[in-house]
Amino acid sequence: MLDRMRAATQGFIGRAIMTIVLGLIVVAFAVFGIGDVFRGFGSNKIASVGGAPIAPDDFRNAYQAIMQQYQRQAKTGLTNAQAHAMGLDVQTLGRLIADKALDVQAHSLGLAISDETIADAIRNDPRLKDASGAFSADRFEGVLRDAGLSERGFIAEQRNTDLRQQIGVSLVNGVTAPKALVEALARFDTQSRNVDYLTLPPAAAGDIAPPTPDALQSFFDARKESYRAPEYRAVNILAVTPTSLAKPGEVTDEDARALYDKVKDARFGAPEKRKLQQIVFPNEAEANEALAKIKAGTSFDDIAKARNLTDKDIDLGDVTRLGVFDKAIADAGFALAPDSVSDVVKGQFGPAIIRVTQITPANLKPYDEVAAQLKQEIAVERAANDALNVHDKIEDARVSGKSLGEAGKTVGVEERAIAAIDANGLDKNGVAVEGLDEKAALLHAIFASDVGVDDQPLATKDRGFVWFEVTKVEPPRARSLDEVKDQATKQWRDDQVAKALSAKSADMVQKLNAGATLASLAEAEKLETKSATDIHRRGGGGLDESVVAAIFNTSSAGAGSAATPAGRVVFKVTADSTPPIDPADPKVKALQSSVNEGLTDDLVSQYIAELQRQLGVVINDNALQAAEGS
Repeated sequence: MLDRMRAATQGFIGRAIMTIVLGLIVVAFAVFGIGDVFRGFGSNKIASVGGAPIAPDDFRNAYQAIMQQYQRQAKTGLTNAQAHAMGLDVQTLGRLIADKALDVQAHSLGLAISDETIADAIRNDPRLKDASGAFSADRFEGVLRDAGLSERGFIAEQRNTDLRQQIGVSLVNGVTAPKALVEALARFDTQSRNVDYLTLPPAAAGDIAPPTPDALQSFFDARKESYRAPEYRAVNILAVTPTSLAKPGEVTDEDARALYDKVKDARFGAPEKRKLQQIVFPNEAEANEALAKIKAGTSFDDIAKARNLTDKDIDLGDVTRLGVFDKAIADAGFALAPDSVSDVVKGQFGPAIIRVTQITPANLKPYDEVAAQLKQEIAVERAANDALNVHDKIEDARVSGKSLGEAGKTVGVEERAIAAIDANGLDKNGVAVEGLDEKAALLHAIFASDVGVDDQPLATKDRGFVWFEVTKVEPPRARSLDEVKDQATKQWRDDQVAKALSAKSADMVQKLNAGATLASLAEAEKLETKSATDIHRRGGGGLDESVVAAIFNTSSAGAGSAATPAGRVVFKVTADSTPPIDPADPKVKALQSSVNEGLTDDLVSQYIAELQRQLGVVINDNALQAAEGS
């Protein structure tokens, strides 16, 4: 549309018309008032900390940066409304307030950093160095562009960052977690238990009579909220993707085979691997002398031993041709027959003799097995431009006033009408609606839109597009018992089974704690007993998380039970052990480091919170909303 407006203004008549249109817009602003549009920007600060302001531009830049970071990670677009719902604006403002509090404190403490120190830090920043390790002016300029800063602004921000870090370092310097705390956490993590157990299946609950009408009604009334119908939306969808437009039948075998030859080793099997050994000599004369001895009957191993080389010294590993750093060595090694020795090879580290001890042949799928897949890939790639052309035609049709379905027909694409779908992608029967491109992003967009809204199409991962239009919204509502009677009856029965199994398992646990054996209880119920060993709090023994949690909530020789999807598990702890804690153990050291980090983070957070309390924080809601664009 913008392109058409630009084209229309090229002639005299077009410019005259656009002048009239813009004049009408100006008059409209004069009549209805332009003040309200820009009033939010009248303030020169979003917030202040101890009187130090946070400017709207600072917030906008930081807010856009965090939104762009999220979009790169999620690989999807993000509107202001979505960012607000996620709390990104609150996070941004919170970080700016914390930084400003530290800036004010640094100033009050008289902290400073010289220009030379800042310049040295910039020169030594790994982000700003090229491949040789030298400072790169081009990279520095790229960082400035990405951050939207001038060189002076970047240096000022770097100075503030370094001063904040000085305060943080002074706070946490020397802070370490108490030894008793680390050892307690280590024992908690390394403690293990063994158990014997049995599983009570649903059948062990016995016969469950159908619910009476009153019982079912009471059960339903207590859980009415869980039976509410969610919001449903009727939506029309038009998808144009390279996958749907692809014509693999038009791809020739010649093109597909060319792609196969290019990617076969990486994608369709393992290349040949060889176990290689090499002996490197200080000069060619010694290498030739050693080769002559080998040809005369001396073994490769004897030559290595004579040079005081161990197996580790001569081993190149089980490698592919590309896995050998030295091309000359690779060429020689992969030209040898099994258990043979090469001639003298001029390697990068000196003349060498190579031996191959084992060959693992390549395992490659033949072209015929993957031809259809490759043709489809090539067709999809070629259809990417077609999808873009179709996109432009559909957009032109929509601009001209055609409906989404009519716009699709102009390019031979049928619109799909979905009568009802909820935010989880289910229809009214609870069945997932299949065949939706970019399903998660599409559902999010559908439920962020409304009837009559002209939404932009979503981009798909294969460079296609999905248009949608919401045609009906059914708000969430309470369902009657008659609507969900089958579902409620099943859940009532499941609840009764769970109660019966819980009572039965409680009785079994009581008997176990009184001295009965698990085997005797299992025999009476005609159930099988099992054992699980080396169970830790993080899992083990193939047991459900609920069972593991119950095992460690029981005394070291006690019994217990826990519900699982298969019924209810009854167990008896048969062993409990905690290995001694060795401070030199790498795991204990890692735990110490993790706890130290947690303590320092908490300390800094508390310090900043107290700073903000002492300095005072004032937030300008109107300026904040204006800066957000909300």
